[in-house]
Amino acid sequence: MQNKSEVTGFAVGNALMKYRTGIIIGAVIGLYSGGIWGLVFGGVIGGLINRAVSKLVSGKYSPQMIFFKATFSVMGHVAKADGRVTEDEIRFARDVMARMNLNEERQREAIQFFNEGKSEDFDLAAVVTPLSRLLQRQAAVKIMFIEIQLQAALADGQVSQNELQVIQSVCALMRMSAQEMSALMARMQAQQTFNQGAHGGGAGYQSPFTSDADMLKDAYGVLGVTPDMSDAEIKKAYRRLMSQHHPDKLVAKGLPPEMMKLAKEKTQEIQAAYDRVKSARKA
Repeated sequence: MQNKSEVTGFAVGNALMKYRTGIIIGAVIGLYSGGIWGLVFGGVIGGLINRAVSKLVSGKYSPQMIFFKATFSVMGHVAKADGRVTEDEIRFARDVMARMNLNEERQREAIQFFNEGKSEDFDLAAVVTPLSRLLQRQAAVKIMFIEIQLQAALADGQVSQNELQVIQSVCALMRMSAQEMSALMARMQAQQTFNQGAHGGGAGYQSPFTSDADMLKDAYGVLGVTPDMSDAEIKKAYRRLMSQHHPDKLVAKGLPPEMMKLAKEKTQEIQAAYDRVKSARKA
């Protein structure tokens, strides 16, 4: 797992190398201006400057901030892919912010990043590449990020060709294969229809407009399994998904703490789908 210093080193690279010369520069200036004591004093001042700058830079490029910025800027880019951001897409972005329980400052940042993603000169690769390198060994967090973007694309009920192209570009930058993306897309579409069928009532509720067969089909889709698979295979898939979306594990691997609620909701959705499948197979 990459630690925070490794991520920061990648994100700011040469900039940090320049700041580390602060001690030397300060010492040299001090030497010329005040002899040996100037040398010592200059070195101390240079060190203080280094620490102050490093603290500022590491905060700006922390793993959590990289993920946070990418989440909302790419979300804005996906929403704008068709040329106009719909009310459903705006509502989804606001809903994510609300579920994250962001304070005013963080909400302003999220809106700023979302708007940056909408701009014509938005550089998708410049935003996603640092995140990809950060998450190169954290498949579960990577999947969580892609899931959020797919949910944004599905906010208005369907994924357009332009939105799909953006998602494909994101997946390519994050080294996710076309097959992995297709499987994830199928699960997210099943999740959306399953949630719509169970809207307003949790795991035991079913909309009067949704048939048992449709609910069960979507439940299988959420788990990424098929009816012809054994109980053991389905249970294994369920456990894998629950482990991948475990909130504490995701936060430990770089997911911003504010997004823990999203991860919890995801595990609840997976649990509801598994309960539906188990109930049907026992009948």
